Amino acid sequence: MTNDSLIQSISSMVPEAQIKMGFEYVETFIPIDSLHSFMLQLKNNPEMLFDYLFCVTGADFPDHLQVIYHLESTTHNHILVVKVKTNDRVNPVVDSVTDIWPTAEPHENEIFDLLGIKFNNHPEPRRLFLDDS
Repeated sequence: MTNDSLIQSISSMVPEAQIKMGFEYVETFIPIDSLHSFMLQLKNNPEMLFDYLFCVTGADFPDHLQVIYHLESTTHNHILVVKVKTNDRVNPVVDSVTDIWPTAEPHENEIFDLLGIKFNNHPEPRRLFLDDS
C-alpha cells in the first residue's frame, strides 16, 4: 500500500480525520471518540495489517494534551502515526489500546504517570516513577 492509498483508506474509514504526509510517515489526527474502533480496523484490515505498535507517547501543549501512536505493518512494510487530542486537561481520558497491542501497556502507564492521562480499560493502571502524593 502506498502512502497515497493509505491516506485514501483512512479518509474512507474516518471522514473527519485530519491526514497529512509528514516528513517520513503519514500522520493523522483522529477524533478521540473514534480512536479504539479506528485502531482495531488498522490492525485487522488485510490491506493495512498494522500489527506492531512500537511507540506511544504523550505530549503537553498549552491548550490540550495529546497521545501519539507509532504503528508499523511488518507485512506491508509501512508506518503510520496516529494522534488524538484529549477533551479535558484537568481529567484527561483516552481509550486504552492494550487489548489490540499488549505492548501499549507500559507506554500508557508512563503517560498516565507523567501527564495524568487515564486510559479506559487499561488492565493494570499504575504509576511507574511518581508516588500518589
